[in-house]
Amino acid sequence: MKPVIYGLSGLALTDDERALYRDADPCGYILFKRNVADRAQLRALTDSLRELSGRDDVPILIDQEGGKVQRMGPPEWPDFPAGPAFDALYEIAPVSAIEAVRAHAHATALMLNEVGINTDCWPLLDVNQPDTTEAISIRALGSEPMRVAAMGRAILEGLRSGGVVGVVKHMPGHGRAKVDTHHHLPTVTASDAELEVDIEPFRTLADAPMGMTSHIVFEAWDQERPATLSPIVVEQVIRGKIGFDGLLMTDDIDMKALSGTAGEKAAGAIAAGCDLVLDCWGRMDEMAEIATLLGDMPAKSVERLDRAMATVKGVTPEADFDELIAKRDSLLALV
Repeated sequence: MKPVIYGLSGLALTDDERALYRDADPCGYILFKRNVADRAQLRALTDSLRELSGRDDVPILIDQEGGKVQRMGPPEWPDFPAGPAFDALYEIAPVSAIEAVRAHAHATALMLNEVGINTDCWPLLDVNQPDTTEAISIRALGSEPMRVAAMGRAILEGLRSGGVVGVVKHMPGHGRAKVDTHHHLPTVTASDAELEVDIEPFRTLADAPMGMTSHIVFEAWDQERPATLSPIVVEQVIRGKIGFDGLLMTDDIDMKALSGTAGEKAAGAIAAGCDLVLDCWGRMDEMAEIATLLGDMPAKSVERLDRAMATVKGVTPEADFDELIAKRDSLLALV
């Protein structure tokens, strides 16, 4: 099994994809809007991925947060709110905000579970700053670490109740980035002491099953390499300071924040200590290069994978979707 999560090109597997995935045996897959039409199509697609991998618990990922980041949306599925809605409620009623975001996550998990998706790249634990890039600020849970951690934990709990594993992101924190890593490489000049604010939510939720890195240079820790490619940040900060021992994947290595070929970036991330590489766009040449340059997934990474997927093993979602949505919306209406 290769330490990579691959994207897919369309609504169903192509013959070329089947051949590549069968040979490469990637750890899992990630889905985007281009892979989503309706319930029947999406369930057929995820079933085909499980059949191809030969693993019932193969990680099938999606970014389903709410707001601008929801791959499954109207008209087939309802439109969900984003993080700032819950932050606004927390301002006047913290307990209600936690209950609302837990119901929100539980409903999200039911929606994903129905179509065979078992992993959601959510929650964001990034702490907003006054100049945080809009790519994060419109999704974040707030600017106070304790608040972000409290709602992040509720999201993880809600997802798990619906049979879905959550992925905390973007470690060790994306809140001080002033530019979008999809297009640029941010450099953060804050001191080690100042960055304690950024890592606090991740430290509080260090027992999360999965985490995702950020493509950001933190000068206090490594002036040359972004977190994803930095052994210093991965081992000393994420594994050390934060204490995270869950499955650690990269953010999408196709983002322009990173330079080099797909294979070079993938190999660099694994060498830095990441467990998995996230390669999202389903480009055959890039996926083939990655498969060629990566060895098999190390035993420690496989153990982390098994531990993460075990958190939802045997979970039978029984809650009522409409009731969860009604509960969430009645609480959000307090604002």
